[in-house]
Amino acid sequence: MNSFSQVESTLKEILEVIKPSRDDWVTRLKIIDEVREVVQSMENLRGATVEPFGSFVSNLFSRWGDLDISIELPYGSYVSSAGKKRKQSLLGELLRALRLKGGWQRLQFIPNARVPILKIVSKWQNISCDISIDNLQGQIKSKLLFWLNEIDERFRDMILLVKEWAQANGINNPKTGTFNSYSLSLLVIFHFQTCAPAILPPLKDIYPTNVVDDLTGVRADAERRIAQVCSSNIARFRSSRTPNRSSLSELFISFVAKFSDINLKAEEMGICLFTGQWEYITNNTRWLPKTYALFIEDPFEQRENSARAVNRKQLIKIAEAFETTRCILISANLTQSTLLPTLVGPQASRYMVKQLVGYSSYNGGQYPNMHPQPQVHPVVHTPTYMQQQHYRNTRPSTSQMPHQAQRMMPSTSKGQSPFQKTRGGSTTRAQYQFQKPTPAPAPSISQVQSQFQRAPLISQVRPQFQRPRPESYPINFAGQRPFPVHQNQGQMWRPKPEK
Repeated sequence: MNSFSQVESTLKEILEVIKPSRDDWVTRLKIIDEVREVVQSMENLRGATVEPFGSFVSNLFSRWGDLDISIELPYGSYVSSAGKKRKQSLLGELLRALRLKGGWQRLQFIPNARVPILKIVSKWQNISCDISIDNLQGQIKSKLLFWLNEIDERFRDMILLVKEWAQANGINNPKTGTFNSYSLSLLVIFHFQTCAPAILPPLKDIYPTNVVDDLTGVRADAERRIAQVCSSNIARFRSSRTPNRSSLSELFISFVAKFSDINLKAEEMGICLFTGQWEYITNNTRWLPKTYALFIEDPFEQRENSARAVNRKQLIKIAEAFETTRCILISANLTQSTLLPTLVGPQASRYMVKQLVGYSSYNGGQYPNMHPQPQVHPVVHTPTYMQQQHYRNTRPSTSQMPHQAQRMMPSTSKGQSPFQKTRGGSTTRAQYQFQKPTPAPAPSISQVQSQFQRAPLISQVRPQFQRPRPESYPINFAGQRPFPVHQNQGQMWRPKPEK
């Protein structure tokens, strides 16, 4: 398999993992309903509506992506917005109401941001949520990205892959001076505008003026006008464009190559998606005076810099990440195990390594272990609730276990148990994996994904952990407990047999 074919197959397998399942959609809708319930219980927010926006609305979120929520205050049918102090006051009240309600973690109020937000983490899959007030601009931008998404299906794939790659390389965190997810999406748009032939047009050909300036008057009428203009222009572009036949791997490699010198170009130029080209900062009066390390103009809210959080020191790191990835992707003798650390972050790697290591018969068992120590990597298994449900459905009877042990696990030394012990990210808490007693052919990627999609909600399964006991601890097989292992630590454990 040549390098391009290896990159192509790896990118497609990554997409199988990071694309959200039906349960991921249902979970986010459940979170929105819970926030709505709290908002409706507050006197000062009586009549307000709770509206999602961001990647959830534009269908550009991964299975562990954040959720953006806007609380729209009642102004009748007209477009309006509360002042910043009013927003700060209401978000402070919402913070107290959420704490009183319970069920939320790591609540953080950021009142002095350009747009005041309340950050919370849901009990459902630990999904992070950003709540703001009257964020109509964010909602219309999300719809515009959704419409762009419909022009070419590779647009969504590229954005998901680029976000995952940026996370893996530590350049997707505005708090540390790197990209936010919105600016990464704009980079993908710019890449598609500057391909040959172009996959997307300059955004002035989709909406000829500044979108947020036209959000006036009756809200429904304003949104309808914007939607009609964009729809007709998108249809015109699709009917007249020259098809681009580039594969996903070719688009991804050309993407990292295009921005490998972004730190040098940013000294004099900025990225303008409205015109679809690099522009000299001195020639664009909207960008003067230059006060940013990198300028990626927001095409829907012009003059705003979506990359304003990027600092000069981190811009060098960003350029190095692009160049390093480019060199890896065009090198010879690529394997999936050498590509994954560059392309996926820790959450996706749990699933990818599961596919490579967890099923030893996959591809003839020829996949190398990406993490040689410990011998069984701590992230090769499905999430905890899947482990518990799998055990409940497939746990063999007491009489079956001795003679089925050899079929459930690889060959082991004398005195070891058919049950496998792995350790989490730290070595302080154990998780116990139980596998089906009857061997089956190695599943395909799509079969593994369908198993994840059928997973129960986390509220339906309560994970249970057992603490190690001394060797002399009396054993009841129905509630057996392991004793500490000193040889081959972290691999196998054996319950003390009944006498």
